[in-house]
Amino acid sequence: MRTQKIYEDIKKLLKEHHQSHLLTLWDQLDMAQRQNLLAQIRQLDLAKIDDWVANCVKNSASVAISGDLVPASFYSPCPADPQQHRKYAGAVELGRELIRQGKVAAFVVAGGQGTRLGFDGPKGNFPISPVKNKTLFQIFAESVAAASLKYQAICPWYIMTSPLNHAETIEIFCSNDYYGLDEENVFIFQQGTLPNFSTDGKILLADKDRLSCSPDGHGGSLKALYRSGAIEDMKRRGVEFISYFQVDNPLINIFDPLFIGLHALDKAEMSSKAVIKNSPYEKVGNFCLADGKLTVIEYSDLPDELAEKRNPDGSLAFKLGSIAIHIINRAFVERLNTDVFSLPLHKAVKKIPYIDEHGKLVEPAEPNGVKLESFIFDAVPLASKSIILQILRSEEFAPTKNVAGIDSVETTRRMIVARAAAWLESAGLSIPKKPDGSIDCVLEIAPGFALEKDDIKAKLNRIPQIKPKDRIYLS
Repeated sequence: MRTQKIYEDIKKLLKEHHQSHLLTLWDQLDMAQRQNLLAQIRQLDLAKIDDWVANCVKNSASVAISGDLVPASFYSPCPADPQQHRKYAGAVELGRELIRQGKVAAFVVAGGQGTRLGFDGPKGNFPISPVKNKTLFQIFAESVAAASLKYQAICPWYIMTSPLNHAETIEIFCSNDYYGLDEENVFIFQQGTLPNFSTDGKILLADKDRLSCSPDGHGGSLKALYRSGAIEDMKRRGVEFISYFQVDNPLINIFDPLFIGLHALDKAEMSSKAVIKNSPYEKVGNFCLADGKLTVIEYSDLPDELAEKRNPDGSLAFKLGSIAIHIINRAFVERLNTDVFSLPLHKAVKKIPYIDEHGKLVEPAEPNGVKLESFIFDAVPLASKSIILQILRSEEFAPTKNVAGIDSVETTRRMIVARAAAWLESAGLSIPKKPDGSIDCVLEIAPGFALEKDDIKAKLNRIPQIKPKDRIYLS
């Protein structure tokens, strides 16, 4: 009787919000399936969904571009004058001290699958290193371990998965004995989900008793950190700063003293790293000041005249590209979650399998539905203070997104080798080159050998002479 009463109430509610189709297959469900479906529907905020349908699903949410849009200011990779040189030196020392005190945690968003890489499984388990074929997870784990050893500190690591890969990710870490890390210092949790829609705003079914849902985007990490207990765990440990990065970038400098120190010195709440864009329309967000407030505008939303605007020296005016590397204050995440906050939702039209009104699974050949997600960079304007540190792409940013072409497995491996070569050359070593100037060997430096190029100088006696065609692994 209780199930029937809940059913009647939900049926009435769904009708009010134009989602009655979710109960079309009710008569085909057994009691357990009925209870499962009702439980999922009860979790929906249907009033909020009405707004999503009107503003995001049926119409792309319009991005308000302020008339007072100017390029954002930033810190360069190297200090510009003696005064800034002193500030950078102080920032590095402060950053190192904060790491030593255990006040900095690593946080990777790893909810994606390796589908675009032709890989079956969590993207973090994709083998990417050029000599040892280490996975992304292993590279990050070794970086966390190396930082913990270098700074004689416990550097906790927080990993956000999704329902797509949570169980498999935990199994990967268990079967690899957490890559040598203490299990107590690795906190794995799931992000939230949002329902998938048909293009006319109807929530899709993944099965007769199951709503079709997708991960809520990396912006969902700010709520997931709080709801999962990760923020409470950080508070207990004394963590104040969260080093945020995405799972596809093996060049990430997780514990960067300069970035951490500048963020802390300037009393920022959420800060960002940026690269100089390769072209006006590179597919990265654009850092801008909108009426004096730092914000990130998607490449598809920045007007052409601003994307192509040039400085007198010919460089792009809006040249800073967002690369999803941030320092976020734990207290900032807490503050957001004590208020009612939501980041803007972004629309993606996709091919989404669904159950039709006859209970049959439909595998669409063309995009048929809408997935909604939030982006982490939309939290930047919510911070009371935010800084940008421009970094060298060749040093810290090699996203692994595609099988071939731009941002591919090939380009990432090439960049890993090139950075290793540059670090060795900076220490005075000779690297064999081909007639065209390209590197004529394969190099891989383990994080335990060097986290940054200055670590190389103390280990020159452990580096063999490098000859053409060599495959060298330094550990």
